[in-house]
Amino acid sequence: MIPEACDIIIVHLLEHNFLNEERFAKAFVKGKFRIKKWGKYRITQELKLREISKTIITSALKEIPEVDYIDTLNELAEKKSLSITESNTQKKKKKLANYLLYRGWETHLVYDKVSELIK
Repeated sequence: MIPEACDIIIVHLLEHNFLNEERFAKAFVKGKFRIKKWGKYRITQELKLREISKTIITSALKEIPEVDYIDTLNELAEKKSLSITESNTQKKKKKLANYLLYRGWETHLVYDKVSELIK
């Protein structure tokens, strides 16, 4: 397509709310949290890669209820800790922490949960 046509189409889509970054960010946050069980850090990084503004990211992350967030972390950590067959407690803690950090959970929450589950 010629550049002028592209510009006209994009403007039309924006005016009629077909292209909406805020709606996309909220849907992205809900999906990645509920389905993939990602933490806020990983979701934020993925949205930054898609060049979504910081204010939109912040408002989208507020869509996650704090109770659900903590419950999901607890469920994920308990399930993973049961599946780790390592006998050395330090290695088991490291594996669990690495798993949760990779999924984008905040470090203070991860280390508190690891200390609580593995003694």
